Amino acid sequence: MDKRLIFVHALSPLHAGTGQGVGVIDLPIAKEKATGIPYLPGSSLKGTLRDEFNSDEPTRNKIFGPEKENASDHAGAIQFTDQTLLFLPVRSLAGTFAWVTSPYILRRLQRDATDAGAAALPANVPTPKNFEDCIIASPSTLVVPGVDRVCLEDLDLKTDDVQAPAARDWAAWLKGRVFPPNSPWEDMLVERLCVVHDDVLSFILNTGTEITARVKILDDAKTVQKGGLWYEEALPTESILFGIALCFPNPKTQMTDDQIFKAIESKLNKTLQLGGKATVGRGICRLRMSNGVAPNGG
Repeated sequence: MDKRLIFVHALSPLHAGTGQGVGVIDLPIAKEKATGIPYLPGSSLKGTLRDEFNSDEPTRNKIFGPEKENASDHAGAIQFTDQTLLFLPVRSLAGTFAWVTSPYILRRLQRDATDAGAAALPANVPTPKNFEDCIIASPSTLVVPGVDRVCLEDLDLKTDDVQAPAARDWAAWLKGRVFPPNSPWEDMLVERLCVVHDDVLSFILNTGTEITARVKILDDAKTVQKGGLWYEEALPTESILFGIALCFPNPKTQMTDDQIFKAIESKLNKTLQLGGKATVGRGICRLRMSNGVAPNGG
């Protein structure tokens, strides 16, 4: 069994819904029960990638398994875990926005990356000592001049310069894996990476998602149809998620681990639509697969 890291970069708001809401939001996004961290179900990613092989039915069936009527022939050869939020874009008084994460999320990435055989993984996880602290990789972008604070929405945070090198190590490790090598997005990740306290991230996750009011208009009266007003939640544009792809070849697959992953990777060199609300432009994403070794060998 071989494994690869998957990174998902949302180019438009991403709605991976749960199907129903119990509060003000009619269509909330999927969140882990215990942690409240948003995620994209692995089934959504698998279904989208399977559809990319519709023009090559033999390969599709080898990798993802046959159609339902022949499902007993053999199982699929690849599995995708849920894609968990890694960075949430949060409005910043300086630098437009910050890519915010927390020690707990970085430890989960560290665990999964180690499991996938990642190389040169940073050893230390930057950890704010209290709610008022944050750790940033680059002070030049997010620190408000004259105030020497990082201002995220209504949060006023002090920077922990002692742990800044650990944040820079994570930014350096991630940039070539999340984004195409030598792209300006690599520098943007270094400039905007911000680690906050786990409890502060929990607060941000309750306030930093995108809530949109949707209405259905009567064609003849041009007024809102009764019951035609609802609220949808989505992860904002520039959200970044991560997960693992696991390969389980069997004799009927007739493909090696490397062949399967290369076939999957060949479908990732373009934007894909993930999650729901595709007809209103939700879920346009770019995916990258990594074996843990950066393209430049770092």
